[in-house]
Parts: sequence; structure tokens; C-alpha cells
Amino acid sequence: MDATRGPILFRCDGTIEHGWEPFYQCLSLAAALQRRRRGTHFFSYLDPLSLATVINRGNNDWVPAEQKLGDGNDLETTIAQLRRLNAAAIVVAGPNYTADYLRELKKTGVLVVVFDSTAEMKFPADLVVNPLLYPTRKAYRVELGSQLLLGYRFALCRGLFRRQRTIRAIEPPMPFRALVAMGDDDMAGEAVTRTNQLLEMEKISKVTITCRTHHPRYDELLALADESGGRVEVVTEPKELMTRLVRVHFALTAGDGWSPELCVVGIPQLILSQTPRHTGNGKKLDEEGVATYLGKAEEVTFDQLKEAVDLLHDDVMERKGMTRCGRNTFDGRGPDRIVNGMEIMLHSPARKRAATVIPLKIAA
Repeated sequence: MDATRGPILFRCDGTIEHGWEPFYQCLSLAAALQRRRRGTHFFSYLDPLSLATVINRGNNDWVPAEQKLGDGNDLETTIAQLRRLNAAAIVVAGPNYTADYLRELKKTGVLVVVFDSTAEMKFPADLVVNPLLYPTRKAYRVELGSQLLLGYRFALCRGLFRRQRTIRAIEPPMPFRALVAMGDDDMAGEAVTRTNQLLEMEKISKVTITCRTHHPRYDELLALADESGGRVEVVTEPKELMTRLVRVHFALTAGDGWSPELCVVGIPQLILSQTPRHTGNGKKLDEEGVATYLGKAEEVTFDQLKEAVDLLHDDVMERKGMTRCGRNTFDGRGPDRIVNGMEIMLHSPARKRAATVIPLKIAA
């Protein structure tokens, strides 16, 4: 078999300690790769283990990793998985890998792709992807032969958001509805805190919370919905989220990967960041006119949030401006562009030669 048509291995984890954002970024890219008839395999340490059903539901194969990314003998076991699959490329996403880790993977001859939104090292990878708007090109340092895919054209977007783009062509009618989408790494439980604050605002008729079932305060969210008298609902399934996207007037987000997806649909946003990388992304989204960045979540008071919500409610042109800028900036084709870049590199003459040199260890 031609090694350049081999499968793609994803080395990413989903844990309470380091968050789940890299894991879901890889799932978005895996869905795009499958449209190109590429096999997709996950080698992941998962917590909770129920995340394995999410992988399998997307027609991906999963092998459990005994250690987290970058720990112990993780490098050796990852290389063993590359040899077993005769993989054409590996996608690495997470906080704990090093430049030496990537360099050793590159020696196997596979295409090494990295998801990164920190720019904290000089990358020896073949392809470095930042699906957020920050850091910008000037912050990244790469070794000779590495390629960068950065900016709004490479923002990850799931199919459910692209499908709702044409349906929500105009703003829905009143009453005023809010969507709380604090992302995959809401470790501080801001979804609970901010929903309670939104319920105290008379201009908001209903609040929809979208989150994963492994959210740290998921039970509290369900209890809040039960006690709200119908003003709050919790949505976890994609099919339910699709119907809500066309009804809400604005979203409260953390400036993470959910923000570009909501821009694809054209939903105005108020951003409360929870991590440094999301802070930078939130500020860039504000500069693009697709959202209003209110500040770090722990520093934004109830009065500041209420003032921003009231302004958004009263200013129809502000909402329309955010909608127009969001739809014009993000088209939802980022995953396909990343796959195009990978395919171009995999089918280059130099890569075809490199893809045939994965050494096989033969027992004496």
C-alpha cells in the first residue's frame, strides 16, 4: 500500500487536569479527513472514559493510552502505534509535548502536524496549525521546512454550525434569548455563575446553556434548569443545539473554539475569557467586530455584564453589525483547508520518499 494514503493518527488527551479542547479540535479535523477517505485513529488518555463513545460515534478508531501526552514512555508507545498502523501522518494536540518529542516523531518519516495556540517553542513539526486568531504569525518560530496555517481561514468548525448558516440569514424575532456557551474548558464553572446573573436581567426572556455532559458542574446546571420555571434549558446533543442556534439573539462565550463556530452562523457574542490564549483570541475577535470582549471572567462584575447585555438588546444595528462581520470573516471551511494543506504535503515527492522509511523492529 502507498504509505501516503495511509491513515492519520491523532495523539491527544481529554482530561479534567488539562481540559478537553485539544480533543475536540482533533475530532473536528478527523471529520474533515474522513471526507477524503482517510482512516482516522485516536491514541488518547481519556477522563471520563465515556469520551470513547464520542470517538466511535464519529467512525474513528480508538486505542487507550496508558499515559498522558509527554509522560513516561509515551513517545515510545506513540511511535509503536505509528508503525502498527503504517500511518501517513500524526496530529499532536495538547499542552505537554516538547520540541524533542516532535523531532523524534519526525524521524519516523510520517508527516507531523501540531495544533498550538501558545507559540511557546520553536517547532520542528512539518505543519503547525493555530485554529484561533491569536497568537499571530510574528509570535511563531519554526524550523526549516515547517509550514504555518494561522488565522480565520483555518478556524475549526463543525458541520452542524455550517448547516445553520443559511437558515439563520436574518435575526430571529423577539423575545430576547441568550445562549451560554462557555466552551470545552469551563473549569471555573462560569456557565452556572453567569446563567444566574442573566436570569436577574429583565430584558432576557430565556437562557439556553450548551455544554458537554462531563462539564464539572453539569448536575448544578440541570438543577438550575429545573428550578427556573422554564426560563433555562440545558442542551448537550448536536441535534438540539441546531434548533437553538437559529433562535438566540446573542451568545456568552469564553473566546475559545466555540466563538468562530458561532461567528459562522452569525450570532453576536459577549466574551469572558478564562485562559491566556483565549484572552488573546477574544481581543482579536473584538477587533474584527464580531464580538465584544468584556475581560477576564474573574474580573467582570454583574453590573458590567448587565450593561453590555442592555446595550446589545437596545442597539439593533450593533447586533446586525456583529452578525455581518462574523459571517463575512468566518465561512466554516477551515477544516477542509487544513486537510488540503496536509494532502499537498503528503503527496509531495519528498514526502513520498520519506513515507517509505519507517523502520520495522524485528525481534532477534
